[in-house]
Amino acid sequence: MSVDRLLASPEPAVRLLTLTEVVGESPGRKARAAVEESELVHTLSRDYRVHPYAKWQGAFWRLVALVELGVTDRHEGVRRAADEALDWLDTPAHRQPRVIAGLGRRCASQEGNVLWAAVRLGLVKDGRVGRLVDTLISSQWPDGGWNCDRKTKATHSSFHESFAATVGLAAYAHATGDGRAEAAATAAADFFLRHHVFCSERTGEPWPKLATLRYPPYWHYDALVGLTTLRRSVGLTDARVGRALELLESKRRPDGTWRAEGRWWKPPGRAGSNVESVAWNGTANELLTVRALAALAAAGRL
Repeated sequence: MSVDRLLASPEPAVRLLTLTEVVGESPGRKARAAVEESELVHTLSRDYRVHPYAKWQGAFWRLVALVELGVTDRHEGVRRAADEALDWLDTPAHRQPRVIAGLGRRCASQEGNVLWAAVRLGLVKDGRVGRLVDTLISSQWPDGGWNCDRKTKATHSSFHESFAATVGLAAYAHATGDGRAEAAATAAADFFLRHHVFCSERTGEPWPKLATLRYPPYWHYDALVGLTTLRRSVGLTDARVGRALELLESKRRPDGTWRAEGRWWKPPGRAGSNVESVAWNGTANELLTVRALAALAAAGRL
């Protein structure tokens, strides 16, 4: 069974996340220490010498990866990444609102990802975190999501820009009891539910590109990202998640695992942009499998 295989993985983060997100148990100190002492985390935690948003080596992306792997605020590397990412997003130039045709045009995946990570690291009382919340709420679109498209004809939110904001606001509301954040997260979750996670709201037909699963997804959206977004915000009890769960189940391999069907990154040492600081290789498939199993477990279909 894939759960047993994951719990025996040579990668400590895979074992930890399987235990916490699939099995639903609390890890011991030894399990967390193994993650923070792993080569994967060690590599992600060094050499933040580029712009925080440089794909995929900047502190912003490393922060998201480290927190996704279960690294806590006890780790100096993740604290440093969080500080750099928060400072970048808190500059007046970045926070300046851009309103076109009455709608705030913002790449909300930036604020959303850092907000989610900051909450996981216990930074909810940091003033920079509170300002992220204000920025997201003030730029939310009437349909519940966000979009950075500057064209006046763009009046529909973006899946890509909305999922991280949803998760970040939901996490902040859960940690603080903030009613504004909770209302914004609920409205955003409904945006995904109205689309049955990966379908056109107008035609009801699936978007083929959103049926391709990748890991890490970074700012890109797909059906499993949508299921994870809902799992981390309002849960997976709504009947409108059924089609996405069926898609996910259809992609399960005979050995009980999932395989990434593409990637958004280049291995370390390659030329050009989108070069990773670590080689995910088979670990990406294991982490994708953990995420898939977590969704099925949350929906009562594991």
